[in-house]
Amino acid sequence: MQGSRFAFGPFVLDPDAGTLLRNDNPIAISHRGLKLLAALVGRPGEILAKTELMDAAWPGMAVEEGNLTVQIAQLRKLLGPSTGGGEWIATVPRVGYRFTGAVHRLSGMKRKTLLLPDKPSIAVVPFLNIGNDPEQEFFADGLTEDLITDLSRMPGLFVIARNSVFAYKGKAIDVQRIAEELGVRYLLEGSARRAAGRVRVNAKLIDAVSGDHLWAERFDRSLGDIFAVQDEVTARIVEALLGRLRAPPPRNRPKNLEAYDLCVRARKLMDDSPQAAEEAHLMLTRAISLDPYYAEAYRWLAVNHWMGWVHSGGPTESTRDAALELARKADAIDPNDAGCRWVLAYLLAYARDFAEADAQFAKAIELDPNEADTFAALSDISVLAGRIDEGLDYIGKAFRLNPFPASWYYLALGQAQYAVGKYEAAIETLRRDETYRTSSRRFLAASLAQLGRLDEARAEAELFLVANPHFSIGHWATTEPFRDAATLQHFVDGYRKAGLP
Repeated sequence: MQGSRFAFGPFVLDPDAGTLLRNDNPIAISHRGLKLLAALVGRPGEILAKTELMDAAWPGMAVEEGNLTVQIAQLRKLLGPSTGGGEWIATVPRVGYRFTGAVHRLSGMKRKTLLLPDKPSIAVVPFLNIGNDPEQEFFADGLTEDLITDLSRMPGLFVIARNSVFAYKGKAIDVQRIAEELGVRYLLEGSARRAAGRVRVNAKLIDAVSGDHLWAERFDRSLGDIFAVQDEVTARIVEALLGRLRAPPPRNRPKNLEAYDLCVRARKLMDDSPQAAEEAHLMLTRAISLDPYYAEAYRWLAVNHWMGWVHSGGPTESTRDAALELARKADAIDPNDAGCRWVLAYLLAYARDFAEADAQFAKAIELDPNEADTFAALSDISVLAGRIDEGLDYIGKAFRLNPFPASWYYLALGQAQYAVGKYEAAIETLRRDETYRTSSRRFLAASLAQLGRLDEARAEAELFLVANPHFSIGHWATTEPFRDAATLQHFVDGYRKAGLP
């Protein structure tokens, strides 16, 4: 989870945070310089070839060797003489460079301490698949995700989102460390086995502060009872943490387990890859054919159409209408599902039905106050409406509920930081590995341009256009759900300075 930091002389380098400190004071260092320094100090004493270093600083780009020479010279000037009086970076003629100083690898980057919420807080650690069939891994993951969703709907709980807990999948469970990193007090862990029409689920609720086991139980049922098991586990946890409460309205459950399996697989493919989007489309279409009244399948198919819209380089009326129709269908089948609501709200904003979009966002938060994706999507829409402070507040809530989120959260954060004029912060956000290769590059290019770093801005704009060849400022400006002319002009100004068409 946590990357390494490197200490040498008076310096501490944190590649993940993108910072270099000298005697605890931050030093301005370029993005390329930081990447080069991280490669060198990560292997002190070793000779790194020039090609290896260029790959580290300019991944996937063909650059002249002179660029490397310039960056190394700038690094030497920045670092000054080493503790022994020589240079930190030695040249190995005709081969490459070597870091000469003694490097101490520190435990991990210092993460901001997450304070415990003022209500019971819980994370559901990915359930283990203890069956012999590796194909049942998806079943165990689906069980985990559904438990997160069911607990998340309880207004008296604070529940960490699925993206963040799945960062621990396949890792040894260290209850205290996970609780500290996610900022929660309680963990639910367990295992699942599915075979021969039966399912066995073990679940255990742990207080990470005291180490006490508050509740544990084993369920051995027919496979058709799996959703009843989920409801029972949820009820037991809520009772243990909050006492007996009235359950929220029931969610729509699939009638067909094959459709459920397909949906579990498909929702893992909701990323920025066109190939993954095509695969997910086939799975979700099949799921709906097997179970025409499965709300979640319609919801994710709406998102899938949206991602197709993104990958195509910009919205078209047909893809927008198809996505919106699917979202309406999902909401009609299950009006109690916050996920269906926020997807509908987001697409309504893009259809410029702003009043209805705002109402649906509010309903989604009422149905599930822990749905991090709702707040991340609402941040995007709020910023484009000119409510930038609200947008920053919403994305802050999203990150607290989902500390290790999907790449698009960083895009939303970077967009908000650009909108408020915090260009340096936007650059740091948008150059994180989690989002750097996505369409967020357009905001990165604009941020660099506003700081007068035009060469870097145009390089990022060119990289953005490789993946988005049909992009134009005019088309983007007319299809994004702007409600504030000044905010729109601010983005257009940054794009033009960066050289976007």
